[in-house]
Amino acid sequence: MYAESTYQAARLVSGTIETYFAHHFATATRNGGEDTGHQPYAPEIEAMIDTAFWASLRHEEGVSPKVTLAFLPPEQAGEPLIFGYRLRFTPAVLTKLAPAVERPGIHLGVWHENEELYIWGTTREIPGNCLVLEVIEPGLLVIKHRRMDGFGKFVNVAILKGDQIKIVDEGTARAPDCPDVVTSMLGFKLPSFWNDSMNILVQLAVSMRAHGRGGSLLVVPSVSQSWRDSILQPILYPVVPVFSRLADLLQQESDAASQNVWRGAVNLAVEAIAGLTSVDGATIINDRYEVLGFGAKIGRSETTDRVEQIIITEPVIGNKPARVQPTQTGGTRHLSAAQFVFDQRDAVALVASQDGRFTIFTWSETYGMVHAHRVDSLLL
Repeated sequence: MYAESTYQAARLVSGTIETYFAHHFATATRNGGEDTGHQPYAPEIEAMIDTAFWASLRHEEGVSPKVTLAFLPPEQAGEPLIFGYRLRFTPAVLTKLAPAVERPGIHLGVWHENEELYIWGTTREIPGNCLVLEVIEPGLLVIKHRRMDGFGKFVNVAILKGDQIKIVDEGTARAPDCPDVVTSMLGFKLPSFWNDSMNILVQLAVSMRAHGRGGSLLVVPSVSQSWRDSILQPILYPVVPVFSRLADLLQQESDAASQNVWRGAVNLAVEAIAGLTSVDGATIINDRYEVLGFGAKIGRSETTDRVEQIIITEPVIGNKPARVQPTQTGGTRHLSAAQFVFDQRDAVALVASQDGRFTIFTWSETYGMVHAHRVDSLLL
């Protein structure tokens, strides 16, 4: 029998997470999905969260554990590394094993028997909809799952930080004017190809947030030059001719044998562009993913007014849209991005803060103003 959890949030959230996965497993079955993990139930979810939380507060040689758990049996894990015997699923064991699985893409395999969880080994391969629990830092846990198509960032389901619980609101994807990049983060835009344009923006957002220096990325239409009216000239670091490595890769067709090589090249191109955003000023790309310049300073267009109010939302259950002054979303970087989108309403601005916050600015026809989407809860 599963031990009674002592982390209250584990009890409070487990039923909601079970319902979420039940819905997605039913959807996958109706759509003929074959590569699907095992559906998790509330007692298993509660036990995993409780143990992972208490493990996150421990230390091994002075270091807090960072570990990713995948709920699946070894036979669903591709080519797993299987331990010679099962290990107990306890905070102490997780803390000891964490250094071996800190690198991205490695999961500790967790399964159950006779109402008891155990650790069977490690894996890099997991099926679609497989429940994943990641320990980010002490007291911060994220429940997520792999996309059915297998590519791109995992889809976040819930974020727990101490006694704070955030449940991702899938209904956000159906809200008026929800940008495609947010829809993709929510897992509703499941591309047939990994180079789907909005999935690439998600990868850029993840990489921007990862470098930890903060930054701005402006995405402008390739058919117009009006964006230049909102950029102080000259651009500090113009790119001439435009850097089109990512754009060229996305036009290529790759067969199954060369997919891994192609994806690796795309990843490198994404990292190169995201790295430019760590330089003071904004990086500018067009909607074909050609780099036009970086280190750009945003200025108000002579034909527009100063942005006074914006709408801010976060795609979590219970959040309500709020009208705020642009300065309430962050510092100068956020204010400049809001002004840019106010001036250039067919553009998108992605802004990363040094503290990990991430905001996507778009123009909302519904509200008639700039819409700031706080999406850091989707990028963990």
